[in-house]
Amino acid sequence: MARILIAEDEAPLRGHIQRALAADGHDAVATADGAEALDALVRDSGRFDLLLTDIKMPVMDGIALALVAARDYPDLVILLMTGFADQRERAYGLDALINGVLTKPFSVADLQSAVGEAISVGS
Repeated sequence: MARILIAEDEAPLRGHIQRALAADGHDAVATADGAEALDALVRDSGRFDLLLTDIKMPVMDGIALALVAARDYPDLVILLMTGFADQRERAYGLDALINGVLTKPFSVADLQSAVGEAISVGS
């Protein structure tokens, strides 16, 4: 399946997402914020199929991460997630860079469906 990089600052949700994607057959690598995710991207030379990132995070938010990732790894599919309407609005205008925005809270089925759709677009 796909190799997925997760950037989510809430540890319980990060673990839940990682387990759900692993159960769906993906290799899911989890990081606690955008800076850690960017380090993982650089360290692995961008060898991920999908970046799944929360928008609102400390250190480096998901929008900043998406902008750098899209610039440096143009083939990387990017899917954002947020539970805040104002943060979702920040993603408008990024349609050329991102695959979509997953609204929190979401079910495991919603997560797996959104990730599957994003990966199929990127293939």
